[in-house]
Amino acid sequence: MSNAAADEATELHKNAAQDVIAVDSDDNAEGTVNRLDAHTGDGIRHRAFTCLVFSEEGQILLAQRAPNKRLWDTSWDGTVASHPVEGQTQEEATEERLEEELGISPDQYSDLRVTDKFEYKRYYENAGLEWEVCAVLKVTLEDTTLDPDEEEIAGMLWADYEHLHDNPEWYRQLRLCPWFEIAMRRDFE
Repeated sequence: MSNAAADEATELHKNAAQDVIAVDSDDNAEGTVNRLDAHTGDGIRHRAFTCLVFSEEGQILLAQRAPNKRLWDTSWDGTVASHPVEGQTQEEATEERLEEELGISPDQYSDLRVTDKFEYKRYYENAGLEWEVCAVLKVTLEDTTLDPDEEEIAGMLWADYEHLHDNPEWYRQLRLCPWFEIAMRRDFE
């Protein structure tokens, strides 16, 4: 990527200048790399997470990514996804993103936990790619009060998780994020 293109991308996406944790296929840290570099060209394998947010009735909260997202803009995620920074656990990073994106505070749940981890690599149009070792976390909200950040979340939808899990093709019009589809396919196995 040229310096001018990198400067423009950084200006358009405030988190492009951040670092992510490069990892090997076993999720062993190999130092930090620029977030934009990790998501362009051939990519750099890095640590990530997705968190599935449930209601006590077994519904999952799907969140539509904001249109200003560089990758998978307006696609539906289940529910938040991001990257921990150096020195941060998956749980700490997830707590932070739940609060930042959806206004969900730790007093609304008590069961945040890592349930799975997988590696995947997917390209998105001509904008970049994800090459991640992705932890899957789950949480059940005891209080479903939400305060979404419109810069992060374009829409929200509660869906019956078992129905979605068993019939993902019926939800195709939602354009689900690839990491969520993988996490959901692996769930219940």
